Amino acid sequence: MKSLFLMFVRAYQKFISPLFPPSCRYYPTCSNYMVGALKKHGAFKGTLMGIARILRCNPFVKGGYDPVPNYFTLKRNPHPDEKILN
Repeated sequence: MKSLFLMFVRAYQKFISPLFPPSCRYYPTCSNYMVGALKKHGAFKGTLMGIARILRCNPFVKGGYDPVPNYFTLKRNPHPDEKILN
């Protein structure tokens, strides 16, 4: 199942993505994030993480560096320089 999803994302990256100008607000791009999440967390959790990332990619967010975390989460990773206030 994971390999099927990876095939779909790779096909998107090769055939559809080049037709549009680069517009992702995050690094790595949303499609690369999806590939990393699928490889690291499997088909179900990786797909959920990738979809959550795509939904976060909108004009109202700052963007920036947001790698795939080692644990499952649907939220953005806190940047090491940003202080978390509790």
